[in-house]
Amino acid sequence: MEEVKVFAPATVANVSCGFDVLGFCLDHIGDEVIVRKSDTPGVRITRIEGQDLPLATKENVAGVAVEALLEKVDTPFGFEIEIIKGIKAGSGIGSSAASSAGAVVGVNALLGEPFSRKELIAFAMEGEKLASGAAHADNVSPALLGGFTLVRCGKKPDVISLPAPAALYATIIHPKIELRTADARSVLKKTIPLEKAIQQWGNVGALVSGLYTDNYDLISRALVDVIIEPERSVLIPHFNELKTAALAAGGLGGGISGSGPSLFTLSRGEEVAENVRQALIKCFEPHGIPFDTFVSKINAQGAKII
Repeated sequence: MEEVKVFAPATVANVSCGFDVLGFCLDHIGDEVIVRKSDTPGVRITRIEGQDLPLATKENVAGVAVEALLEKVDTPFGFEIEIIKGIKAGSGIGSSAASSAGAVVGVNALLGEPFSRKELIAFAMEGEKLASGAAHADNVSPALLGGFTLVRCGKKPDVISLPAPAALYATIIHPKIELRTADARSVLKKTIPLEKAIQQWGNVGALVSGLYTDNYDLISRALVDVIIEPERSVLIPHFNELKTAALAAGGLGGGISGSGPSLFTLSRGEEVAENVRQALIKCFEPHGIPFDTFVSKINAQGAKII
């Protein structure tokens, strides 16, 4: 192969209680990344469509991720990358992770798959480090592996794939304001009370158990964030109204997607997820802020060559 095109999906990170450790993969919405071999060594970003993002390799998340990969292999050729952005930067559904994941999947394919999907996580994390200042894996892991993922350790990534109940759907609302991950991280406290920490890791354990046992009631009870959401929710217009509307429409629970401003709600069944979407539209339309909504099943595959 001389060229591949990769669909790199959007993702939801944190999943309420799992700050920097939990994430899941969305369907249909994402970036397309075209990677081709080049006679010129190194990495060049030749085109970006849909967003005004830097073409300079060391200033682009995809470029940085691929450079990290190429440090581990010997190759006589270089790579050119085109990115068609389907995810708005700063939207909270893994824009930088999608570009990073798509780029390393494409390069890996053209090299003959020397790395597993789990091994690609560490390279894609370098793109996240550029984007937010922290090499977190909670978006790139589901983008690469699909489904739900748990990051047991982030420094040397140890990532566990988790099952998703078949009837689990996500509803996303994206208020069209930009909230940079680095800014959203800056409002977080450096220390937390032990009581809240205990409650939070109890919810993480319960959510993992609920996913394994298809226990929707337990999933609902576990989708509670007592540490991050209280700090970040003030950055998102009408957050409490939206969350109340989603729960009233039958959603199991939800909260801030990644660092925001998007919000996610998990529901049992597509019909309920659509009811939640309609409730969110009714709630948010009067405020005069542009927004998008969509319903997605959990994408079990992750990034794929198309």
